[in-house]
Parts: sequence; C-alpha cells; structure tokens
Amino acid sequence: MAPTGTRRSGYSRRAQYNLFTGYVIAGIGALIGAILLALSFFQPHLFGGLRGTAQSGVSPATETAASVRTGSKGVWEAISGYYRAGSKNAELKRENELALIRLAEADAVRQENARLKGLLELQDKETKPVAVARLVGSSASSTRRFAYLGAGSRDGVAIGMPVRSPRGVVGRILEVAADSSRVLLLTDTESVLPVRRAKDEIVAFAEGRGDGLLRIKLINLGINPLEPGDVFVTSGAGGYYPPGIAVAILTETTDDGGLARIISDPAATDYVAVEPIYEPEAAVGAATPIERELDE
Repeated sequence: MAPTGTRRSGYSRRAQYNLFTGYVIAGIGALIGAILLALSFFQPHLFGGLRGTAQSGVSPATETAASVRTGSKGVWEAISGYYRAGSKNAELKRENELALIRLAEADAVRQENARLKGLLELQDKETKPVAVARLVGSSASSTRRFAYLGAGSRDGVAIGMPVRSPRGVVGRILEVAADSSRVLLLTDTESVLPVRRAKDEIVAFAEGRGDGLLRIKLINLGINPLEPGDVFVTSGAGGYYPPGIAVAILTETTDDGGLARIISDPAATDYVAVEPIYEPEAAVGAATPIERELDE
C-alpha cells in the first residue's frame, strides 16, 4: 500500500486552479481599470453617456429618498409647531396688548394736543383769556357740582368770570384763593344760564339738575317747538358769557322745554380758559345770592 504522503488531494488541485484563476481575473481587472483611468484623464467625454445612463437609473431611488426626507421634515415641523403654538399665541397676545396700549397713549396725546391748540386759538380772538389752567378736581361725593381750578387771584382770576373749554361753557368762578379757584359747574342745582337755540332766536334758561344733565325751560310757554338734537348756545343775557358759546344738546322734550346733555363735559376736560366777564355791569345785577355772600 502506497504511503499517505505521496497522495495529492483533488481538493487541493481545485484550490490551486481557483487561486490561479483569481489572480488572472484580478490582473485583467487591474489592467482594465488602468486603461479606464487613463481614458478618464485624457478622454473624459467618452464616459458622459455611461454616467448619464447610471444617473437615470438611480434617479427614482434618489427622488424617493428625497421625498421621504422632505416629508418627514415637514411632519416634524408640524408636530413641533403644534407644541409651540401655545407659547407663540401667548406672545402674540402680549404684543397685541402692548400695541393697543401704545395706540391709546398716542391717541390721548393727540387729543390733548388738540385741546391745547383749541385753547391757543381762543387767545387769538378779540377776548383774551385771563388765565389758562387745568381742572385739578371736582366734588364727586357732594350733592353740589363744583370743580377746582389751578389758578387764583395771583393769576388775575376773579369771582363771576366764565370758564370754558374749546368745546363750550364749563361754568363760572364761584370762589377764589391765591393759587386756586372753585368753579360752579353748569350742572349744579344753583346754576342758571340764559341760552337760545342755535338755529333761531328761541330763548330759554339752562338750569342744572345735579345729575349731569340740564333742564331747558322755555321763556315763552305754548307749543313746544324743541326737538331732540337741538343745540343751545349762550344768549349773552346776564352779562357773564359772550353770546354764541356752545352749551348743550337737547336729548328729550318736556311740556315746558326739555332735558339736555352738556357739550363740554368737565369729566373729559383737562385744560380750561378763564375769560373776563362779558358785561360787568349787567353781571352785578344778575349775581346769585350765594355770590353776594362770598363777596361780602
């Protein structure tokens, strides 16, 4: 029997052939790669068609991947936006509130400028105001209707002088101190002002009711010609106020006149002008008892 070391395995022969074949294929591949590399350097346009074909082949896959990536990004943004919506909404509300506050402040400044311009226009007229001051308070807790003015005798203010705003009559000076004054408002129960309807010569008295309204009482009784919306102005009678200053607008008719709302509301008035008495001699005769007591 032949010795074992002299026998050659068939498996080993096949392995050698496979190894040799692998070397040959690797060499051929390296040669082809070298040729292609050289061509790509010296003739790059030869592979344009192949690159286009390869790109066309993989385009569907790349488009699908891009769509999935974009869609997932959009879904994530939608989810994160949903969770951020609460804080964004609260922030927008705060910004809106701040914007409304700034708008209200700007509107208040505009209105105050308009009032000051109106008072300055009063100084350009024939009757020059004695003083221009701010209404600093009112008798809100009293049954009487007074206001307090930040100007007094040092500024030339005297008892009986009319007080008006750019909109119309506010009242007249009732009591004077050195640096302040007390104003009898039109709505006080002791206030009686001769007025006339602006569009004709129908005369009446505007009496305060103490509740923010005026009672318009016709002098000539008969058929009541007044209608809601009628505007009443000063008639000039009594000597305190010059004629033609706005006083009130009629809101309701009665048998002997009607009820009216004052045009120059003291609650909405900041600055007022104190004017000299229109006819001092006539005003002395029309002084109310309370004013006589103050003079005494």
